[in-house]
Amino acid sequence: QACDIFAEEAKRTHGSDGRVSIEVDPRLSRDTAGTIAEAKRLHAKVQRTNVLIKIPATVEGLEAISSTLAAGISVNVTLIFSLERYRAVINAFMVGLEQAKENGHDLARIHSVASFFVSRVDAEIDARLDAVGTDEAKALKGKAGLANARLAYQVFQEQFSSERWQVLKSAGANAQRPLWASTGVKDPNLPDTLYVAGLVAADVVNTMPEKTLEAMADHGVVEGDTITGTYAESNEVLNQLDAIGISYDEVVEQLETEGLDKFVASWSELLETVQTALDASKG
Repeated sequence: QACDIFAEEAKRTHGSDGRVSIEVDPRLSRDTAGTIAEAKRLHAKVQRTNVLIKIPATVEGLEAISSTLAAGISVNVTLIFSLERYRAVINAFMVGLEQAKENGHDLARIHSVASFFVSRVDAEIDARLDAVGTDEAKALKGKAGLANARLAYQVFQEQFSSERWQVLKSAGANAQRPLWASTGVKDPNLPDTLYVAGLVAADVVNTMPEKTLEAMADHGVVEGDTITGTYAESNEVLNQLDAIGISYDEVVEQLETEGLDKFVASWSELLETVQTALDASKG
């Protein structure tokens, strides 16, 4: 139904917008073969050209992402926290398109987004900064999320200007757009539009929770590109965090584990809600 509601927008933008995501059972996030099978089943079940199959960017998910794209299925890659994993996701995307081309699929019909999580990075790192407790540490609060996402955009620019990408683009391929996820501000001391106004650039998508969307509509200010040109400053933030003993690798690994746990918990709640409704309808 959601796909049908957005079908006209999808048609108007040649599939770039008007997309609707449906997720693979997150309990399969460490199961490559299971994820591929479920992605294909969901795609066949929905039968809409503007659907995106959502697959977590676990190590096991990377091959599943490639295989799903290779079958001509559009993908929303979710739960990306680290720059290293983001590079691996882009590689998986290009591998998938290269295979899709070999399989005879029209690359122009395949779309993808890479969902890079923002506010959860600040929530975890800021708690660690509070534990350090120095003035130097406190001065870094609220900076890591933006810095990490901005450096992800730098990776996007680098990878999608490569010779490898140009070959795919010339065959009709659409770039995998960076999508900012987890953009609701969790710290009341930070501006409530921080992860929207601070992450404006060409070709990005921002998924906002309702509260953030309303805040942006009410008093948000967009003044052009707020990402390009921030890379040196963003790198310095991560370097300063490392200097005071906060491990970037440890943080992003923890966030991925917690993120998967939250996905599974939400999935279980969804199944319970649907089952309760089904049981009630039988009564």
